Amino acid sequence: MTTTDLTSSDWTVRALRGPVPDEFAAVFDGVPATVPGVVHTDLLAAGVIPDPFDGDNEARLSWIGETDWEYRTEFEWADDGEERVDLAADGLDTVATVLLNDHELGHTANQHRRHRFDARGALREGRNELRVVFAAPVPYARRMSERLGPRPHANVHPYNAIRKTAANFGWDWGPDVATAGIWQGLRLESWSGARLASVRPETRVAGGYGLLTVVAEIEWGTRRVAPVLRAEVAGVAAELSLTRPVREARLELVVPEVRLWQPRGRGEQHRYPVTVRLDGGSGAWRRAIGFRTVEVDTTPDEAGTPFVLRVNGADVYVRGANWIPADPFLPRVTRERLAASLRDAVDAGLNLIRVWGGGAYESEDFYDLCDELGLLVWQDFLLACAAYSEDEPLRGEFEAEAREAITRLAAHPSLVVWNGGNENLWGYADWGWRSRLGGLSWGEGYYTELFPRLVAELAPGTPYADGSPYSVTPYRHPNDDAHGTMHIWDVWNTRDYVHYRDYRPRFVSEFGFQGPPAWSTLRAVVHDDPLDPYGPQLLTHQKANDGNGKLERGLGEHLPPPETFEDWHWATQLNQARAIRCGIAHFRSLVPHNSGWILWQLNDCWPVISWAVVDSHGVRKPVWFALREAAADRFVSVQPGDGGAPLLAVHNDRPEPWSAGLTVRRITVHGDELGRWEGTLGLQPRAATTVPLDDVRLALTDPATQLLVADLSTGERALYYGAEDPRLALEPRPFTATARRADGGYVVDVAATSLVKDVTLLADKVDPAAVVDTGLVTLLAGERCSIRVTSAADLDPAALTGPGVLRTANDLVRPAGGPGPRR
Repeated sequence: MTTTDLTSSDWTVRALRGPVPDEFAAVFDGVPATVPGVVHTDLLAAGVIPDPFDGDNEARLSWIGETDWEYRTEFEWADDGEERVDLAADGLDTVATVLLNDHELGHTANQHRRHRFDARGALREGRNELRVVFAAPVPYARRMSERLGPRPHANVHPYNAIRKTAANFGWDWGPDVATAGIWQGLRLESWSGARLASVRPETRVAGGYGLLTVVAEIEWGTRRVAPVLRAEVAGVAAELSLTRPVREARLELVVPEVRLWQPRGRGEQHRYPVTVRLDGGSGAWRRAIGFRTVEVDTTPDEAGTPFVLRVNGADVYVRGANWIPADPFLPRVTRERLAASLRDAVDAGLNLIRVWGGGAYESEDFYDLCDELGLLVWQDFLLACAAYSEDEPLRGEFEAEAREAITRLAAHPSLVVWNGGNENLWGYADWGWRSRLGGLSWGEGYYTELFPRLVAELAPGTPYADGSPYSVTPYRHPNDDAHGTMHIWDVWNTRDYVHYRDYRPRFVSEFGFQGPPAWSTLRAVVHDDPLDPYGPQLLTHQKANDGNGKLERGLGEHLPPPETFEDWHWATQLNQARAIRCGIAHFRSLVPHNSGWILWQLNDCWPVISWAVVDSHGVRKPVWFALREAAADRFVSVQPGDGGAPLLAVHNDRPEPWSAGLTVRRITVHGDELGRWEGTLGLQPRAATTVPLDDVRLALTDPATQLLVADLSTGERALYYGAEDPRLALEPRPFTATARRADGGYVVDVAATSLVKDVTLLADKVDPAAVVDTGLVTLLAGERCSIRVTSAADLDPAALTGPGVLRTANDLVRPAGGPGPRR
């Protein structure tokens, strides 16, 4: 096979027609383009448009998604005598007409598929012209919606009528920047006789052996050949002579003494390189595979229907996060960016990533990194928060897209769940869709027939779920906490975060609470003067309906109304962290009734107020440190008792037993000990228990000045307060802080003279590139902590201890008689 890479050619992009404002009329003349790329990034690189993320530019540039575009290049070609010459497009976004020397090769209407076109008849010796014309995605979606019949969907545009990343049309955390472009590789491939079209490995484990079935799809030309299909893994080889054309060929290989791929925290991530070749034909395939078994146990029990993920025969308590596309402009996402984001998950103690259904099937780099890190992957099919037509042309696109995605990702041992889609079953049951649909199809056939059939055929070793949330049977409400998976969104939308405790979920596949990004991230794009939670540019970067109102109401009795914008920023960040910790602590207190949770969300795609724990500039928000604590292998919390004394909840998610001394003290905020209870704790591996704290010596007789401190001899600690911060006798700044230079940056030492809650160093205010190693540290009177700051900047160390940089919850609580809130 001869390959000619066309991405290295000189490309241009120009507008063909659309509502282009006069100030941007230069787009009709064309600008240099990069392939892979999209129109927005090309116009930005050419200096034609401003940064779409800055200020209110998002709305100013909305015409891009309403405009038709043409990509064009020229290239040299010489006939090599091969029978076929294909134009192979790995990704066209989205509605494209491909023209080679003015010959129309074909049309596409699916961003999530690869396409091949027979180009031989249109090629000519020497110079060739290739054009790819993209129809404007927003009006196309509107037209298709009318053609198929309008169906319910979230947000503004009918993204459910086009096979394109749904979030590209805007979401409650993402910008409306509908893209167009050649977003993945593009090349000419010449071949004769037979071509290796795809390879799908199927793995099984039996009796210490790894069983590998290589399923090869062969495309045949007209020239007669007799190729040999060969495969090799771990020194074991197999081959098959193809004496006649067959669409599919299989090879069986057995690996003795196979070493299993294990999730992180369960063992090593053993992988085996596999090579598949079609000798006497064209094509080769190389991947690293892993051997593992996986199942989801939904066997009913006395409490309902569990949802237990079991890998290699062992139950895995899921500590996960939802993943959204790392950038609205997907070609900008590099392996390095993905590695940094997935490292955020690993460093926080997570073991699973859910690729959410409103995004895209991620790159090979993403899944390869998850394989390498031991991060389990829950993969949604790409349907979210909408009803979808089951008529053509969408149905055919869905099937082709799903077949390709399952086949492409079959090599990755990290992928352990295929899921039908996001909130579509719930939407049909609860969101008033039935009357609006008037009998139109809504996607049920995809979730209950098409997708499970394809997964059973193409990935028989990977479980499938109809949707998220889903109560395992269609005869129950899909978001029932006693059955299967559930999403908890009344907390955040309408209720205080303590109401996470109202639920006893078997498995939580979405829950979350908003908070702003880091100060430096926000200030990079918001230029309101003065800064205000309701400033026009800040609201451009808050996409949730009444988001800032929910942030303020969410403070509830936990924190007082902020007096300044900086206090608003810190208070809402802090409240997000406490909300997430409250939810996770409650879920873990229910183990084994609860078998896991998946936080919404790990990452951001642009600077925005959102549910993410790491913002789009890579800054770990305060909530990330709360997540790291709550997702630790060994975790303790104090939960309110059901009308009685509080309970110490203990979860050991490690492979060895946990034995520790336990000391529970009742102390004052000034450190005076008023009561003590001591005991021992013994817990089996992967087990949980609760301990009633009902000793009379632990009763909080004055909740405003007293708290409980539970310390384990192995270093874990849990705190319990009888009153929220505004009613606690907190001093405004009961600590001393000094900063000093150290290797690689700085160290800030903090010493408490009284209770100081949630010490957090917002180092990005001084150096946007600074990284801190800890946050949300609560110190009792007489305790100390050190915060390490990694920074290459030449800073005045004292700047790291300023009142706007070194923050605590105490800062927000006004002394009696202090000034009231600003608004």
